[in-house]
Amino acid sequence: MRFLLIFSLAVLIGSCAPPARNCRDFHEGTFRFKAVIDGEEQTTVFTRTRTLEVSKYLGKKDSASIRWINDCEYIVTNLNPATRAEEKPIHMKILSTTDNSYTFEYKLVGSSKSSRGTAYKIE
Repeated sequence: MRFLLIFSLAVLIGSCAPPARNCRDFHEGTFRFKAVIDGEEQTTVFTRTRTLEVSKYLGKKDSASIRWINDCEYIVTNLNPATRAEEKPIHMKILSTTDNSYTFEYKLVGSSKSSRGTAYKIE
């Protein structure tokens, strides 16, 4: 009976462990991100270095600066905004990682509304 109680407690504690976050593995590389926009699935491919991110979306290239706050959070600022909305920086937070992907939360800096996504490392 005592063994069963200890085993059950160990399983319960182990299942409450936070998700893996090997964020440094995703600071640089080429990634693919899919999102549903206006009911249609769209794919963005982006390459990130420590300080720069270049994305390709619908045949257009865009570049942004990257400023890391800590190993799992960074700020993205569009370098060539076409509209006032594109001038606003975006706060990105890596929530969990796997061997080849990371799940993240993103929102405009200063906003309380956030969205989530998953990016897959392709290079």
